[in-house]
Amino acid sequence: MKLLHIACLAGLLWLTGCATQLPGAGAPATPAQTGEAPATSHTPILPPGPLQPIAQAQAHGQRVAPLFTPTDLWDRIRRGFAMPDLQHPLVQDREQWYASRPDYMLRMTERSRKYLFHIVEELERRGMPTELALLPYIESAFNPQAVSSARAAGMWQFMPATGSYFDLKQNAFRDDRRDVLASTRAALDYLQKLYGMFGDWHLALAAYNWGEGSVGRAIARNQKAGLGTGYTDLTMPGETRLYVPKLQAVKNIVARPEAFNAELPLIPNHPYFETVDITRDIDVALAAKLADVRLEDFKALNPSLHKPVILAAGTPQILLPWDNAKVFERNFAAYNEGQYASWTVWTLPSTMSVADIARRVGMEESDLRSINGIPPRMLVKAGSALIVPRSTTARADVSEQVADNGKVALTPEIVTRRTTVRARKGDTVASLARRHRVTAAQLAQWNDVKANAAFKAGQDVVLYLAVRAHTDKAGTRKASKERRTADKKTTPVRRGAVKPGKARRR
Repeated sequence: MKLLHIACLAGLLWLTGCATQLPGAGAPATPAQTGEAPATSHTPILPPGPLQPIAQAQAHGQRVAPLFTPTDLWDRIRRGFAMPDLQHPLVQDREQWYASRPDYMLRMTERSRKYLFHIVEELERRGMPTELALLPYIESAFNPQAVSSARAAGMWQFMPATGSYFDLKQNAFRDDRRDVLASTRAALDYLQKLYGMFGDWHLALAAYNWGEGSVGRAIARNQKAGLGTGYTDLTMPGETRLYVPKLQAVKNIVARPEAFNAELPLIPNHPYFETVDITRDIDVALAAKLADVRLEDFKALNPSLHKPVILAAGTPQILLPWDNAKVFERNFAAYNEGQYASWTVWTLPSTMSVADIARRVGMEESDLRSINGIPPRMLVKAGSALIVPRSTTARADVSEQVADNGKVALTPEIVTRRTTVRARKGDTVASLARRHRVTAAQLAQWNDVKANAAFKAGQDVVLYLAVRAHTDKAGTRKASKERRTADKKTTPVRRGAVKPGKARRR
């Protein structure tokens, strides 16, 4: 029996020796295959060529997997730095500019706390450098309501045409260039596209500011002249020349705030807001009330809404502070105090004056102009979608077609001026009407004569002619030919006005 045990033990040892040779032709098993701890000695893997020094900001940007999750969002941003540093005197100039304005820096960073976590999340999800989360500091100081002189809007400063290209809706009820989620998605899409075109983040940023066509042409000119094609080599406008140095300066301050005597507010590394579904049209003020947040805080998270009502068909989600999302959902479900929305949309069946519209919908003319952004001396064209009071009997919410595509189209209101002219020999109602481009019926009514009447030579004839004026380079208004023929005591009358002394026909 003892001999049998020895024989079995020897067989097991022989099988074990064979098993250790199975992974490869004579190769020893790896620690993962044997379950053994790896040996302490190993062959180091070194980069080819001589080692080069790196800047301190670059050291922060090496993507080493952390052993713990940072609680401070600034720390998380520093760990994701991956763009090459720009070494240029303009960087030091911008560092000094920001460092000498601590109040401005503090306002910007405080404002960014609502949006920064979401931007960092999106950048990491796409594998993009986290320096780009700082770009809205340069573009808009993190103000989603910012509008440039060139009509760029939002945190990421999209021009109208570029916004449309990246599917940012701009209609009578909302402007997605200001929307936190939509504009961030579009900005990162655009930056990825530009990086794919130029293969260089500094050139991609220059193109974001200056336009991809402009950067492409600048590169082509330098190539033709045998010059360098990097960011600092190109001839570009002053704004674009400062663009990347500004971002680099903010990056350096975020990387080492103590070196610039800067104070960064604590921003926790967790979401600030949550998306909440909207299933009914609802007043903005009511939504803020049901969420138990201040109206200004609600608007800061939902800056694309520029009307007092949220149209669910076009804006099916809103953003709310993390702790208030559940509060809103509970209160929204329990609300039974009447309509959710006191406003709706009316599509005009014909071109109308603002006064006529106001009478039709029961509003003050000034309120109608204010809520729909209608300037003075303008008519509203047929098909325009206007925000108007919702009747208590109205049940249906605004349709998706209107909520997504509603526009307000305006046309100048024609202003007429009472003018007196002297009839020539042989003038008739018809001939004077042709000469002054009015109808014979109008001219006959203005002068209390029949449409086939004739005038005596030198007889005064009353006309109500359209005033056409323009502004010259000096900014002075010049009257048209019709205006220059007017009597000194002429009276301006708008379209639809009746002749003085006569009652309006209904």
